[in-house]
Amino acid sequence: MTLVSPLLTYSLLQINEVESILVSSEPQRSRPSPSRAPRPDLPVDDAISAWSQPLAPVKDLDSLARRYPSRKLTLDGERKPLEFYGTQSQPNAFSMDSLEFFLVIAQYFREALPLRLILLLIACQRAGGRIPLTQEEMATILDVSRTKTSEALHTVMSHGIVFKVRRGVYQFNPPYSYRVAEFIPGTEMTGEFVKVEQHSTISQIRSDTSLPDLVRFPSLDHMRQAIAELRAERAKERAARRLGRAKRTEEGTAQ
Repeated sequence: MTLVSPLLTYSLLQINEVESILVSSEPQRSRPSPSRAPRPDLPVDDAISAWSQPLAPVKDLDSLARRYPSRKLTLDGERKPLEFYGTQSQPNAFSMDSLEFFLVIAQYFREALPLRLILLLIACQRAGGRIPLTQEEMATILDVSRTKTSEALHTVMSHGIVFKVRRGVYQFNPPYSYRVAEFIPGTEMTGEFVKVEQHSTISQIRSDTSLPDLVRFPSLDHMRQAIAELRAERAKERAARRLGRAKRTEEGTAQ
């Protein structure tokens, strides 16, 4: 016969009472998970504000295409690096240039030196359109005299194409030609660039009331008008020469 200690019996009774208090006799119900705020859909008609809206993860492109039928979804290949000639310190260096600007200056400037100078200024501009180049350096690169370089630069500046910031530093007018970014030497592994947005430079130039209006609000209309006047004048000269030749021919026939 096994004897149970009264103290042990009392302890077991206490444990049973505590368990009956903690464990309810009612069946346990699953608690509902806390409701999350619904994610807003991408506004179809407002692409700008879509960047500031939280979006649900995309499960597949087909469902996304069905939700936004007016948008074009593509899954293109990896973008390859741009292939431009450049030095080791400035690889893939290029600028954004207006084709309309090239077309007008090709018709307007009758001599080669202003065009050569414009190409030099485009090639030597840094991020933000600044050109750290003295007139002596321009003359040396173009292999012309300092006087001719100064005259050509004055002609180019008179049309608001570039303007002088300080001695040895000029600024290209952004609507004509602009270099957005330039490579930082020594960061070949990470590929870091100095970037200056075009619109910020335009805003800075237009807010500077000390600059001429042709610089602050550039336009090619005056050059187009000069081209039209020049062509009309040359057409009159050609007509006068033809008339002179016809008269001389007529006089010779009469004799």
